[in-house]
Amino acid sequence: MQNGKSKAKGGILGNIFPPRYDFMGMLLTQAELTRDGVRALNDWLARNNLGLEPKEVAVIEQRADDTRLRMEGMLLEAFSTPFDRQDIYSLSRQMDHILNFCMSTAIEMRAFGVRPDASIIEMASILEKGTQMVLDAVRVMSRDPPRAERMIVEMRQAEHGIEKSYVSGLIVLFDSPDVVEIMKKREVYHHLKDAGRALSITIDILHRIIVELV
Repeated sequence: MQNGKSKAKGGILGNIFPPRYDFMGMLLTQAELTRDGVRALNDWLARNNLGLEPKEVAVIEQRADDTRLRMEGMLLEAFSTPFDRQDIYSLSRQMDHILNFCMSTAIEMRAFGVRPDASIIEMASILEKGTQMVLDAVRVMSRDPPRAERMIVEMRQAEHGIEKSYVSGLIVLFDSPDVVEIMKKREVYHHLKDAGRALSITIDILHRIIVELV
């Protein structure tokens, strides 16, 4: 058992040498959860059953929130970080936004009775591809920053693909005579577009971090 003297010594040393936190590991965990959450959305869309709740998306979103909040607390305590702490916070926050918009997409599709169409499926599919690439880059960026940087170009293509699909979907949608249907679907489209925008900002921050690590 540790005596009082050794406890006091440990406390003093703990103050002089604050604990190191594995921020890279936490970002990797959140990137995995983000990819898994988008994948769960795609699985839910593939079932094409609005009677089913998107439970898996909700569970993963909550796990990602818990990871983010834990990391934010550690950022306040950490003496040093592997790169700019604001970038760690911002990268985590934008990944969180991606899942939030995925959840909003599923919730409003059920509430408005909007079934997945070609544009919704395409945007969600591209979003999953983009989050997988973010995960791949986070996985290697600390040990091989140049390799991670080479991934950025393909990530940007995914990001632009969501915007392109969004516009194409609206062109088709606006040809519909059903104004109510237009309004409902546009709302859903917009959530996926916002998820794509969050992906875009995630890529920007990730690129900045990678450049710092090179």
